[in-house]
Amino acid sequence: MNDLLFLFGLGFVLAHFLGWGFKHLPGERWQMLAVVPVRKGGDDHWQGANLTYYGFFIATSQLIALALLLILLGAMGLSIPATMLAILLVLACCIPAARLMAMLVEKKRHTFTIGGASFIGILLAPWSIQLSNSILPANHAELPLIPVLAAMAIAYTLGEGLGRLGCISYGCCYGKPLKNCNKLLQWLFGRINFIFYGTTKKVAYEAELAGEKLIPIQAITCVLYTFGALVGSYLFLVGLFTPALLFTIALTQLWRILSETMRADFRGFGNISAYQKMGILSVLYIFGVIYFVHAAPYSDPEILNGIGVLWNPSVIIGLQLLWLVFFYTFGRSTVTTSTISFALIRKHI
Repeated sequence: MNDLLFLFGLGFVLAHFLGWGFKHLPGERWQMLAVVPVRKGGDDHWQGANLTYYGFFIATSQLIALALLLILLGAMGLSIPATMLAILLVLACCIPAARLMAMLVEKKRHTFTIGGASFIGILLAPWSIQLSNSILPANHAELPLIPVLAAMAIAYTLGEGLGRLGCISYGCCYGKPLKNCNKLLQWLFGRINFIFYGTTKKVAYEAELAGEKLIPIQAITCVLYTFGALVGSYLFLVGLFTPALLFTIALTQLWRILSETMRADFRGFGNISAYQKMGILSVLYIFGVIYFVHAAPYSDPEILNGIGVLWNPSVIIGLQLLWLVFFYTFGRSTVTTSTISFALIRKHI
């Protein structure tokens, strides 16, 4: 009963969060969060560095995903230090991979790819768990591979789903124009679509599609992945670790393959993109891991024990620091600039 109350409560909050995002974030107002003056120009003007809502939503989505990961693993009574170490080992590779993979696939220095970063994370996750077990002292209980992988996959599913709000804000990962789609897609999305505004959104400067009705592919991914994470969490909390792992990995990677057929943004060269190939390889890789490693028998996790993990001061501080790392990495726009001027309001002096 506690499991269902937790999941329904989380789903209720996230549904309203997504609904607000779908309504407001395509607008021009919701791209730039703040501007920081960095260099003074002439005539009392400053050149500014733009901080984006893209970075805010990416950082916030990862914070929520990591909190869910800690709750799930805490519900099993696993070691917090071992859990945090395994998470940090994966993130240490995935964060730089988001830019490096985009450079390799798309030949662009000033963009990110969550698809490429997640592929690296899926490949490294089993080894990070094993490395974490070998680094920690012998008095720490080892992390069980399949349950921890399942929790990581669930957290990744939620994080990427909520992170698509950042894509809506920035206008990236955009869908095809409805006018260029077949009649079925035009009928499906005739009333439910995205229209982006603002000349600095990627959909405008890359494809000149501002003001056009587009397939709301980011919103579909948000809903599908968020719901998938909730289903995966339920499977996890009733002790079905292997099904939870298979379900979330298959959902995210197969949808990545299908969804790219409805996207209009540049995804690299070739008819089948590198990210679609990564999706296929990710599914096969996880099936291989499960074939060689079987989930150890565990009693059903207790969700209240997991929620209690978040009240640990070290966990709270660690999550805050990770939020700042994510925001600093993904929130500083390198493709836009701004000019700032300051003036006094004389009547208020």
